[in-house]
Amino acid sequence: MMKGNILIIPVLLVLIPGGCNGKSGKVAAGSESSSDTGKAVLSFVQNEHDFGKVKEGEKVGCIFTFINTGTADLVITSAITSCGCTVPKYDTKPISPGSSGHMEVIFDTSGRNGIQSKTITVRSNAKTPVELLMIRAEVITSINN
Repeated sequence: MMKGNILIIPVLLVLIPGGCNGKSGKVAAGSESSSDTGKAVLSFVQNEHDFGKVKEGEKVGCIFTFINTGTADLVITSAITSCGCTVPKYDTKPISPGSSGHMEVIFDTSGRNGIQSKTITVRSNAKTPVELLMIRAEVITSINN
């Protein structure tokens, strides 16, 4: 009699998780929700820019080009820099799938000296919601030709 009860318990434990709400938790292939409208994918052509040697006091800039390689509109929600000396400018309008956009980054070398490395944290509605960009420069007090 005892052996019969022991066998019933493992069988019930196997059956209970799948039968709690009548759904197995598995989704059949190709039956994604009709509300799934795709995802934007933010793809930068380059994630880093090196200004090389620049004179202290100059404002230098570069443009990071990106493409929305996803299937939904891309919206950049913020671009935060690691230092107030670096200012990003970008369009807040949605970028449709297959279209490209630009982010301009201005670096003010005033009060800086030596090798500088700054990051820009880009947040968006993309599949990977956070991307990092980096700029570098060697700030010197005078440039010798």
